[in-house]
Amino acid sequence: MIAVYLGLVGLLAFILGVAILGAWLRKHPSKTNAENSSRIMHFLFFAGLGTPFLVSFFYPGLTHLDEVIGLNPLPWRSVFLVAGIVLAVSGLYFLAVSNKSLRTLGSGTNAFILTKHIVEADIYQYTRNPMSLGYYLFALAVGFISGSTLLSFYALLGIIPAHLFFLKFFEELELELRLGESYKEYKQKTPFLIPRLSAKSP
Repeated sequence: MIAVYLGLVGLLAFILGVAILGAWLRKHPSKTNAENSSRIMHFLFFAGLGTPFLVSFFYPGLTHLDEVIGLNPLPWRSVFLVAGIVLAVSGLYFLAVSNKSLRTLGSGTNAFILTKHIVEADIYQYTRNPMSLGYYLFALAVGFISGSTLLSFYALLGIIPAHLFFLKFFEELELELRLGESYKEYKQKTPFLIPRLSAKSP
């Protein structure tokens, strides 16, 4: 049960952090405050949403989480396994490509080394949040591949909505304060999450 409780506490801590820091940043908008609060939110993300997955991997094990709280595993095992593999490959692709773009074009990473300028080429010309999309796909993939009903619902009804709240209530404001008009222009012309099929003509 430790992993289950840790997952709930981590999720609530992340959501509370988004609400508090998002509201605070609206009252105290500045580039410095945006940078500092962004680093705090990235810590809450890794601690609150990442740690429970890591803990449950070792104890009790991803395939045993449902047993702990008396849930049945996912039905149609082969269907969810194939779907999970497809989602995992897609998710890892978005994660890898977006990380590479941030390092090479934005002079930063996805966490504590913040990008110094807007990245709108490569994968970022199709969607503003390819890394988040990759994370959502991979989180679902872990649940599907392990056959865990609990993990699948935790990703679908917990992690993804909480992180979408983070993107809309905190990160978009934080990026506007740090990157200025360049981000506002980029935001207007590029889809939020679901990639468009072709790059927009200049």
